[in-house]
Amino acid sequence: MLGTEPLYTAAQTRSLDHCAIHNHGIPGIALMSRAAETAFRCLLEAWPEPVCLTVLCGTGNNGGDGFLVADLAHKRGIPVTVLQVGEAEKIAGDARLAREQALANGVRVAPFAADSVLREGVIVDAMLGTGLGGDVRGDYVQAIDAINRCGAPVLAVDIPSGLCSDTGRVLGSAVHADLTVTFIGLKRGLFTLQAPDCTGAVHFCDLAVPGDVYASIPSHCARLELEPLLERLPVRPATAHKGLYGTVLVVGGDYGLAGAALLAAEAALRCGAGLVQVATRPEHVAALIARVPEVMPRGITTVDDFMPMLDSADVLVVGPGLGQSPWSQALAQQALASGKPLLLDADGLNLLASGALGEIAALENRVFTPHPGEAARLLSCATAEVQADRFAAVSALQARYGGVFVLKGNGTLISDGHSVLLSDYGNPGMASGGMGDVLSGVIGALLAQHLVPLESAALGVCLHGAAADMAAEEGQRGLLASDLMAPMRALLE
Repeated sequence: MLGTEPLYTAAQTRSLDHCAIHNHGIPGIALMSRAAETAFRCLLEAWPEPVCLTVLCGTGNNGGDGFLVADLAHKRGIPVTVLQVGEAEKIAGDARLAREQALANGVRVAPFAADSVLREGVIVDAMLGTGLGGDVRGDYVQAIDAINRCGAPVLAVDIPSGLCSDTGRVLGSAVHADLTVTFIGLKRGLFTLQAPDCTGAVHFCDLAVPGDVYASIPSHCARLELEPLLERLPVRPATAHKGLYGTVLVVGGDYGLAGAALLAAEAALRCGAGLVQVATRPEHVAALIARVPEVMPRGITTVDDFMPMLDSADVLVVGPGLGQSPWSQALAQQALASGKPLLLDADGLNLLASGALGEIAALENRVFTPHPGEAARLLSCATAEVQADRFAAVSALQARYGGVFVLKGNGTLISDGHSVLLSDYGNPGMASGGMGDVLSGVIGALLAQHLVPLESAALGVCLHGAAADMAAEEGQRGLLASDLMAPMRALLE
């Protein structure tokens, strides 16, 4: 798998925990103690001299971790109060042992109430773990609201309460933490959708669980890192020439939409394609040459004009500024019929979703890059359904259309039908026009340099997001898609 960090669902994490306890003889209370020690150490690293701690504990094992964090703070001489959320009588198993230990050592425990005052210092959220099955209710809603209102720094134990560990969706209400310390399995929902607004920084610890445990419960989802992906691009020999690095043909730029095609073309050049051509409206040719003289545009009026460009191309990028006119439809149909390596984006996807392109073959050499709205049209559902479970959505898209699918957004997901890869590079400054067009050109250039589609998509997404992070060092507001060109080139060096 291309990803370097496996990501797990809540059910898989429970299986890891069960395997460690029952197959490898690690007592559950020992794992709970290791989790508490890790969380407490991370707390002190982030806030070295807290004046006090307030630990909010639920009735499950997440609460048990919290009781042991409170016990460690008490032994350290830090003033600490545990606020019990939910009925203490429901606490059982290792969590009850943890609670009894804290009480025996003199930790103060009081029931949470609507008028409970959260003091200054650090707040520890140990209320709801990964087992939350529906929206947060009752006292937990009030406790979450109290944490979010208090203004004190917050550490979340394993996952912020109210955040779905499988999807990254807020289940009605969720804690906004400054630091999340998570254990045993790195939860996939910590890095997509609404999660980054809730988690703060994420620290992972495997609690010294043996490698055999992970081998017995394989994950088919992983988090990507840029550096190992960059190594997949071969060093260019001294004898290199443009023919070695492919001809990318960008198909797009209907009336009023030339900028999208231009951004894709420029990105392809900046990311190493040997030649970049643009099939566009005749009226746009002069503007493209004026902006980037290295781009080779041609004004296309009929399909006959288009065919020589199509024949000479190695990789096709279809969709940036394409529009949905008869002209757009005709070019997209010819591009798909060629069978050449192809990326389909923007209006190319909209034409596909509308049925204008008919049924297409599920070829492995295709990459599709929808945002959630385009994904919803392709799946004939609402955008909210896509966002409710992005992992299920990207898998459904791939199963329906084949190839490699890139579901863009916060925590971009990539699926080839065998695995799902997650990239959490990028920032809110990317919420501006043209970013997707740049990504299309990046992936097209990587395909032209002979990376396979999954590699091209994974590296392209990470490179695109990392460049945006570099560009955003000068500020997120006002970040332009064209601002990514120089950082991308620097990262590729």
